[in-house]
Amino acid sequence: MSTQLSPGAETVVDERTQPSLDNGDHERFSHYVPRDKLTEAMVMGTPVVALCGKVWVPSRDPQKFPVCPECKEIWDSLNPGDDDKDDE
Repeated sequence: MSTQLSPGAETVVDERTQPSLDNGDHERFSHYVPRDKLTEAMVMGTPVVALCGKVWVPSRDPQKFPVCPECKEIWDSLNPGDDDKDDE
């Protein structure tokens, strides 16, 4: 028995980034996170979730690392022409 799709229907693949717990990624990029969450994470040691889906506990100076290209792309699409951004 085969299932047929309605005319004009198609399969949609969800390609969103899933949260990742890779240990080394935060050392390579500075990620965008909500400022209030970053402050809490730095004080309490709790994990944050970046725009790109990266989950980690921030502990390094973000100024020393290049901005995550995926975070930047997402931020730019959400805030066209707005340079006021929150980052790690």
